[in-house]
Amino acid sequence: MTEAITREQVLKRNSIERLKADKFPLDILAEFPELATRNYETVAEEDIVRLQWYGLYHDKPKTGFFMMRIKIAGGVLTPAKLRTIGELSERLGRGYGELTTRQNVQLHWIELKHLPEVYGILGKAGFTMAGGCGDTVRNVTGCAVSGIDRAELFDVAPILEDVARFFYGNREYSDLPRKHKITLSACPYHCNLPEMHCIALVGAVKDGRPGFAIRVGGGLSTVPRISKSLGGFIEVADTIPVLRAIIDVWKETPKYRMSRVKARLKFMMDDVGPETYRQMVEVRLGRRLEDFTLPEAAVGAHTTGVHPQRQPGLTYVGFPVSVGLMNGRQMCEVADVAEAYGGEIRLTREQNFILANIPEARVDGVVRAVEAIGFPLGVNRLRAVSIACTGSPLCNYAVALTKPRLADLMDHLERTFGSQIEGLRIHLDGCPHACAHHWTGDIGLQGTTLRERTAEGEKQEGYDIYLRGGQGRTAAIGLPVVKRVAADQVNVYVERLVRLWLGERQPDEGFKAFADRRQDDELIAVATERPIEEIRAEMRPRARRGEPTA
Repeated sequence: MTEAITREQVLKRNSIERLKADKFPLDILAEFPELATRNYETVAEEDIVRLQWYGLYHDKPKTGFFMMRIKIAGGVLTPAKLRTIGELSERLGRGYGELTTRQNVQLHWIELKHLPEVYGILGKAGFTMAGGCGDTVRNVTGCAVSGIDRAELFDVAPILEDVARFFYGNREYSDLPRKHKITLSACPYHCNLPEMHCIALVGAVKDGRPGFAIRVGGGLSTVPRISKSLGGFIEVADTIPVLRAIIDVWKETPKYRMSRVKARLKFMMDDVGPETYRQMVEVRLGRRLEDFTLPEAAVGAHTTGVHPQRQPGLTYVGFPVSVGLMNGRQMCEVADVAEAYGGEIRLTREQNFILANIPEARVDGVVRAVEAIGFPLGVNRLRAVSIACTGSPLCNYAVALTKPRLADLMDHLERTFGSQIEGLRIHLDGCPHACAHHWTGDIGLQGTTLRERTAEGEKQEGYDIYLRGGQGRTAAIGLPVVKRVAADQVNVYVERLVRLWLGERQPDEGFKAFADRRQDDELIAVATERPIEEIRAEMRPRARRGEPTA
């Protein structure tokens, strides 16, 4: 029998667990006034880490500026809240702003001396910053058109608000083994990516009762996993008790506090499997879950553009935001547009925004006003569904450019192929953390460095190209098929792969289905324009050793 792991062993092994035990990270908020008076270099590194619990990370280079992640449950914002963020960006964040894949907004260039002012302003505006980062329940996400979309099974918006209200800043769930991601939705298309979350509650109706099927153990980063069904159903009233039970089973198992590398819930799911995990949850609840088959995602997706709401006479409009960049001035101006007609703003997982509750008679005027701000509707859908993380030069983890690189790649593909690439999804990350989900794009790109250095001895940026990733009905983890592509060759490599798809695809065949039916050696040969025999010769030794050939 394996010997039980003790708290003392955990503290000896894991420096972050010691840090949390020495001073609870949420308590750092009381020290903001004092921190604001100090030189950045005099602040203990442990306190810099504790700042993550309030959504703060070092900007790159580490010279006293911070990225600030503002949590927005379900991505829903009033005009006043968006304006607050925009004004902070303009005044203290050099005008920079980015929409994230977790329906947050991130600002940069925030200094310690401004923390009391910034967090005071955000608090008065109704934001809860606790748990923006750190070992907490992160921003709870959902379908961006919950409560207004005609296809939604039932309105999840008030349930999501209750979940966020319970977990945000809750000390009991602010000392988890690692970060924890929850999503819940009754969207038939599963647009909120339930397969990649630690916990996903998937809307369903059983015997006339609205509720949720349960998926557990998803996640991306360096060890991607697709979540597994617990085979159960819960009614809406059981949402928070069941979420707590699922988290408690994991957070109270000391094994998953020993190593940060193996601390995420997905690793516990790997170890015990969905059947055992369900049993553990049921023991915690004191009752069995109702058996239920996980519903499959419907064919289709939410798109940008103009859509009628379930409320008669009202419309919502989805606006594409190229590479997720929305500066402070634009935030304020979009807030003004929404306020003028009494509407609200929704942020999407694809780093876009939606204006909701627009009276039908005012749609054209709203569209023209937002286009004048810099977000036209009439762009290739490539720009609405392709995403990039923060990346270089601002992120300390990134080894390559992301947003500028993706923007340049999309420009190149549009010039080359025009409307033929409508809806192709390109996901570009600057490191393995996968904030932009490179594992699941039609084409995923992850920043890396080349083996060769410059003449001055500097590292050179490169990218691995991932193929066969998918979401929803075709959920799959992609593979790095073409590795270490020099930055100045990315456009042409991707162009060759896209050209092959367009030239040889079957009727209505998407890029993933096309890549699935082609061999790695064929795809590598096309991308690199090298003889396929040469590629095969390189792959044979790895195949004989049982190593992945991609």
